[in-house]
Amino acid sequence: MDHEPLPSEDHAEVRIVAATPEVARRVAEVLRRCFASTEQRSYPAGREGGTRLHLTLDTAHAAEPARTWLVTSESTGRDQAHTDEV
Repeated sequence: MDHEPLPSEDHAEVRIVAATPEVARRVAEVLRRCFASTEQRSYPAGREGGTRLHLTLDTAHAAEPARTWLVTSESTGRDQAHTDEV
């Protein structure tokens, strides 16, 4: 299986797949209100249409409410990918 390199520490790569570009942009806008981010990149998603949007979030520069959530959440070390994730 081909693996992409991990993002640098304190960063997260986010992929949004939606039926329309507008829906993907709305989700990205919510994330950008919580975290500093790079410019989004969008691509077609499948033959049926749809949009796949990618952006990188800087979790070291989180705004509320993300900051509160990050401080209170911990990884248990048992986190696993869902069966539909690559």
